[in-house]
Amino acid sequence: MPIHWLLLISLLAAAGLMMLIERTGLRTTLVLNFKGDVKRETRWLAQYGQALCTTIAAILVFQLDPHGPRRVWPLLIASFGASLVATVIKRLTGRVRPNRPDAGKFLGPSLKHANFRESFPSSHSASAVAMSAILAADYPRAAATFWSLAIACAALRYVLDAHWLSDVLGGIAVGYAAAVITRAALGIG
Repeated sequence: MPIHWLLLISLLAAAGLMMLIERTGLRTTLVLNFKGDVKRETRWLAQYGQALCTTIAAILVFQLDPHGPRRVWPLLIASFGASLVATVIKRLTGRVRPNRPDAGKFLGPSLKHANFRESFPSSHSASAVAMSAILAADYPRAAATFWSLAIACAALRYVLDAHWLSDVLGGIAVGYAAAVITRAALGIG
């Protein structure tokens, strides 16, 4: 899986541009209120790529694919690696989530977990994209499904006001880079 530098640079540039726009005070969040089945379904989609979903996907790959054992490790490494990298960046930057006091401000490093100040980058988006990139490369016939799930997850992080758009774009960049680096490090084309 070759890295597409233009894509990665575009994602990072878009994230930076959105941060500048968000800092102006211009309203960039949606503040939507979902109810009933729509609320439940969106919460399910927003968890795509997270620990349980990734673990179940790895189990299915192991069980259903004759090359499963060889394909499970890149999936787990890229997905959990993307989440770990995003978490480290979150703790270093300390960006406050939307609709919170001091929303959008970068409070700086902290070793302590504090959800309100762990907005940038979106680790949900990062792990969803990492998982989809690995799965799409291994199972190209289902690539559209994997990418649709990752995009839905990332979009919902913004739509549900869990993150700023720049956080989501940054998370997508982290996830994409994690997948490419994982495949390269493991010698997978």
